[in-house]
Amino acid sequence: MASLKASLSNCKIYIYPGDHNPPHFHLRGPDSRALVAIVTLEVIAGKASKKDLEEAREWARKEENLALLVSEWRRLNERE
Repeated sequence: MASLKASLSNCKIYIYPGDHNPPHFHLRGPDSRALVAIVTLEVIAGKASKKDLEEAREWARKEENLALLVSEWRRLNERE
């Protein structure tokens, strides 16, 4: 079950607990199933439509949303 879920106009962003490195979010949409690196915003696995990827990147580049992605990734996935 996802702990972070952000709904955009055509797609959704998820971060799951106990996930693998590198830090990433899951991008889901009608034509998208991809893992996107939080640091670079590049697709690291799967495929995303241009529209969904552009919307997710625009959302993730906002300072408050990037901070949310980083803090949620750390909270859910960093192990001591």
